[in-house]
Amino acid sequence: MNIKKQIVKSVSGVILAMLTIGFVLTSCKKEDEKPAGDPPSITLSAETLNALTGTTAATVLTLNAPEGLKQLVILKNGVPFRTENYNGETTSTFNFSYNITETAPGTVVNFSFQAIDKLDRYSGLKTFTITVVEEVKEIVQVTGNITGNVTWNANKIYRLNGFVRVQDGAVLTIQPGTLVIGNRESKGTLIVQMGGRIIADGTADKPIVMTSERAPGLRNPGDWGGLVICGRAKNNITEATGQPTELEGGYGGFHGGNNDDDNSGILRYVRIEFAGVPINPNEEVNSLTLGSVGRGTVIENVMCSYGLDDAFEWFGGTVNAKNLISYRNLDDDLDVDLGFSGNVQFALIVRGENLADQSGSNGFEVDNNGSGSNAQPFTSGVFANVTIVGPKANRETPISLQYQHAAQLRRNSRISIYNSFMTGFPYGLYIDDDRAGSGQAFLDNELQIRNVILAGVEHWGGNGYGSAGTVFTGAPSNGAQHPTNPRGQALRSHANFPGGQAAYEAHFNTTAFNNTLMPKWQDSGLNPSVFEDGVINPVPAAGSMLLTAAKWDNTPKAGAFFQKVNYLGAVGTQNWTAPWAEWNCHIVKYY
Repeated sequence: MNIKKQIVKSVSGVILAMLTIGFVLTSCKKEDEKPAGDPPSITLSAETLNALTGTTAATVLTLNAPEGLKQLVILKNGVPFRTENYNGETTSTFNFSYNITETAPGTVVNFSFQAIDKLDRYSGLKTFTITVVEEVKEIVQVTGNITGNVTWNANKIYRLNGFVRVQDGAVLTIQPGTLVIGNRESKGTLIVQMGGRIIADGTADKPIVMTSERAPGLRNPGDWGGLVICGRAKNNITEATGQPTELEGGYGGFHGGNNDDDNSGILRYVRIEFAGVPINPNEEVNSLTLGSVGRGTVIENVMCSYGLDDAFEWFGGTVNAKNLISYRNLDDDLDVDLGFSGNVQFALIVRGENLADQSGSNGFEVDNNGSGSNAQPFTSGVFANVTIVGPKANRETPISLQYQHAAQLRRNSRISIYNSFMTGFPYGLYIDDDRAGSGQAFLDNELQIRNVILAGVEHWGGNGYGSAGTVFTGAPSNGAQHPTNPRGQALRSHANFPGGQAAYEAHFNTTAFNNTLMPKWQDSGLNPSVFEDGVINPVPAAGSMLLTAAKWDNTPKAGAFFQKVNYLGAVGTQNWTAPWAEWNCHIVKYY
């Protein structure tokens, strides 16, 4: 039996019965009082339509009423939906349209129409049936070089095969809502070369998604390459040699110059998922790689999820960014190198228990360069309103042994971190520099840590920090920290830190810097959903200290770019991650 047709017939029958009762009650007169002439009638330009959710379904009604129209009654699935009143017209055309909000393929929506004339006579019932169907998009195979002006439309899917390069002078425009997939076998990667531009300007309702080509449930980190953007701003290798430098991995991503205002385009409301295919052994593409990208480029609302390598990596450059999300990536979340000197505000990092890299995973990993030399410009970016949520929600949560630090600052780097919150890593803040470069920069206030909360995990080591692999099932349960975790420290410096660990801790705790070591993250009012699987809500609990804890009077490097918000960490009372972020990208059916 055709169930769909039977449902339509049943619904139509109920409506007809309802309206017929009304007709009988209003027209039970003596035979000789029966009005003369024909009752009103309706014809439809379309009686059935298959349509996609989010589109508009329409039909045109032609109404005829010899005695003049009084009313048009419209019902949706048997429920009153709309009424149109008339002033005695004998003919009328009515344009009916409906914006389809139902999303499940196969959903049937019935609209029934009946006209009433001035003599209270009813037309026959007419039904407009809409069936919601699943969209099937053409997959466009993309290879080689992109030249000229090229636009990718949301009504198609674009599959990257091998290294696809946006060449010098070319502009690739990606419309809101467009899906881009990468091929693993050919290491599909999108590379914007120096002088090329990408305009990927999505919206909160229609983000641009770059993801794995695999089916839901089968996607893995490293299913494709990722997005690489190369610009002509400064980095500290090019400054020394006068020549652009090549990105690690040897896949042709040259970058660097002397134009700090260089413009590589727009990335706004973009998600990058399951990227990081290996190029060489132990060399993977990052989810988003930024090589000497200039401050003329716009980067806002970008989410990198389940990448095999780093989520965001800056190799030099001056580009600014706001509203970044790193979600359950394997290596580092914010990797900063080669003289990056831009600004970043509002970054949310959330880790998974067993998703860590053999090289050691950190929230921040910061270097001036690979050798830790004095090459300039120094890595001196300014980061504010960062929330780093490590994998350790509680003492009993087992996590990967590869987890290291919420922030590892090393190799003569000198970034600044303001108004930020970190928790859930084996170590909190680690200044790791055996040349005294980053350590001395910290003591000299060139590397600044201000208004930062390092929050521990209850019963897990000194100040709540502890060994990554320790699994606790028993005592202590009396509020004491566990006695057998060999690594637990919230603050850690290199053995050769100038003045030793005591000098490091004293400087961190300088009253004017307003830093805090908090025994457990629950004391902050952090929303516990950030540790959970599925959709998270990063908005702090009502009354949380995080909502009012920010300070800006002691942040001299936070220039005009930064919004002087009251809240500490990535999110205040407004959840800027909604609705464009996707926390369940491993099971979403994209096509």
